[in-house]
Amino acid sequence: MLPPQKKPWESMAKGLVLGALFTSFLLLVYSYAVPPLHAGLASTTPEAAASCSPPVLEPEAVNRANGSRGECQPRRNIVFLKTHKTASSTLLNILFRFGQKHRLKFAFPNGRNDFDYPTFFARSLVRDYRPGACFNIICNHMRFHYDEVRGLVPPNAIFITVLRDPARLFESSFHYFGPVVPLTWKLSGGDKLAEFLQNPDRYYDPNGFNAHYLRNLLFFDLGYDNGLDPGSPQVQEHILEVERRFHLVLLQEYFDESLVLLKDLLCWELEDVLYFKLNARRDSPVPRLSGEMYGRATAWNMLDAHLYRHFNASFWRKVEAFGQERMAREVAALRHANERMRTICIDGGHAVDAAAIQDEAMQPWQPLGTKSILGYNLKKSIGQRHAQLCRRMLTPEIQYLMDLGANLWVTKLWKFIRDFLRW
Repeated sequence: MLPPQKKPWESMAKGLVLGALFTSFLLLVYSYAVPPLHAGLASTTPEAAASCSPPVLEPEAVNRANGSRGECQPRRNIVFLKTHKTASSTLLNILFRFGQKHRLKFAFPNGRNDFDYPTFFARSLVRDYRPGACFNIICNHMRFHYDEVRGLVPPNAIFITVLRDPARLFESSFHYFGPVVPLTWKLSGGDKLAEFLQNPDRYYDPNGFNAHYLRNLLFFDLGYDNGLDPGSPQVQEHILEVERRFHLVLLQEYFDESLVLLKDLLCWELEDVLYFKLNARRDSPVPRLSGEMYGRATAWNMLDAHLYRHFNASFWRKVEAFGQERMAREVAALRHANERMRTICIDGGHAVDAAAIQDEAMQPWQPLGTKSILGYNLKKSIGQRHAQLCRRMLTPEIQYLMDLGANLWVTKLWKFIRDFLRW
């Protein structure tokens, strides 16, 4: 008689428990084996030392001299709320490159690549923070706390973030974070997402570990209660608060148009907003959400749906004010420049699976249990004029953070454990 077979979720649970115990042991060893972290700025030397004033209630509006692009000054104080699964890693690369080029001062986390997410952001989480410290750019994942962030940047800092269609975001988040959300482990069908959406309350517990990844993730990242009743007046109050605090809310579905608006807002050059799509997921064999399932996903994430609809409308008002014809010209110029860089930089001209990436320095961070995130191979023969820009445009987030001087010992330790356990 054959012994009873273990359920997949039971094996995964035991693996996670063993991993947690092993991690705790290594952290204990690490705490005794290494000296305290050295003091110093978590960035390159700033081009001009930022001088922070007491926090103000809301950010100042951006005004250009006589409204002329030729007379405006590039903005160098930026807060980017990096939301999850919204092409935010691509935008992060743009900010890294600009900050590195101009030797700006980044506020980096201490030991990991996020500010102790999913807890609320606090100034004390910034590496080497001291009262009165001021920074040019804050851009790593956090759960937003406006007052804490506001006190770290000058009064003229520009606040930006990016949103995505909530159903599509939920789909991406479910596939990426599902393995670390115990609520989903009992899903057994071939299409776990559809099974979840048929009866989400069966699998979802708002107090469950990592449950925030499975409902209204945008609202959560912005620092609000993602379990609010969608009909509550607080929902609209929060949305209007976001509108007051952020100078620009980009949309993932209209990324090029968003970058044109961002370039105009910050008075940057075209080269500053060139990009390659980073942290993209390989196409799933499971069909994308459509029809009824798309509607169910939207209804399940109704707070995010209200948020997205509001800023989708305001986005197109900004495009209208910018000028439709002007927008079309600038989007075409951006796409042409991106295509030119693709032919110069990327071996084969397209993203490849993790197994096909030849340089370890170009390997993106992968979700637990799978290697579904694509990356790139850098061409071996690139002219001196473009070699540095190509490498920077293709460098994944974790490696770029280390290049900028961020201390990621916790992240690196976790990677070691994952590699050891082959997760």
